[in-house]
Amino acid sequence: MSSAIATDPASTDRINLAKSIPFFLVHLGCFAALYTGARVRDVVVCVALYYFRMWAVTTGYHRYFSHRSFKTSRAFQFFLAFCGTLCSQKGVLWWAALHRHHHRESDQPLDIHSPVQRGFWWSHAGWILCDRYADTRLNGIRDFARFPELRFLNTYWWLPTALLGAALYAAGGWSMFVWGFCISTTLLWHGTFTINSLSHVFGKRRYKTTDTSRNNWLLALITCGEGWHNNHHYHQNTANQGWFWWEVDVSYYVLKALSALGVVWDLKTPSPEVKYAFRNYSEAQRALLNDQSAPLRRPRFAMAKARARAAIAAAAESLPGPVHGPALQQR
Repeated sequence: MSSAIATDPASTDRINLAKSIPFFLVHLGCFAALYTGARVRDVVVCVALYYFRMWAVTTGYHRYFSHRSFKTSRAFQFFLAFCGTLCSQKGVLWWAALHRHHHRESDQPLDIHSPVQRGFWWSHAGWILCDRYADTRLNGIRDFARFPELRFLNTYWWLPTALLGAALYAAGGWSMFVWGFCISTTLLWHGTFTINSLSHVFGKRRYKTTDTSRNNWLLALITCGEGWHNNHHYHQNTANQGWFWWEVDVSYYVLKALSALGVVWDLKTPSPEVKYAFRNYSEAQRALLNDQSAPLRRPRFAMAKARARAAIAAAAESLPGPVHGPALQQR
């Protein structure tokens, strides 16, 4: 596996249709519910697997492997990685390494999935379906790459997912497979992807960051707490992302329960200085935070328009005589 990100966008930014077939087949499989119908137990399994796996990817892949926001045993570390692979979002080392890269370059030209830089589709799913980021950046995840069991799961990430699908079919036939696997996984994918595509566009900004990260209560509800994204980008390595009592963060509540049982420990939380830093902002600074609207539609067009305006202004400044300065404004 390569440790570098590909840099040739002409050949690597296009969707790899062959490798993306499973992704599209799972989506198409959702329509089989029109044939199989829906039993109550199938829908219950669908919802339960959605939230269990959402907890696994937010707690394991994100808060533990990407940000090391708490500590645990090697056995539970493997459990978190295994459950994360059930989400079918590729390997744990691949996921965490690229997420660390995202934080270093958030909303900058090198960000792997910025809606500001590349638009909605790319940030939502395009980046994960192309070849540009197919390899695992082992140099970005050396702390966990030293564990052979994690390297195994990273390479054969599809195996637990396949076993889950087989188990659902064995337990409840096609109906349970369609609801428990296809529909639940599709909802899980797009629920997770909204943090990349929407949480830098919709919501409120409490803290000053170098990106457009925002807090969004609706995204927090569907992602077990990940929607408090501005909090997270302001101080990345906290086990909780909802910092105030009204900011629902289910993943953190589960971590607190596991901490009480001794399964995890050393949960990192924001200090009062970090949590209440916004109180030191002036009224003008607070107003500016939520005046920085990230373009959702056609961001490339918006940036091109801004560049064109700058070029026209520069050209106008260079023209002689009556069209310069005030004379230009009179027209």
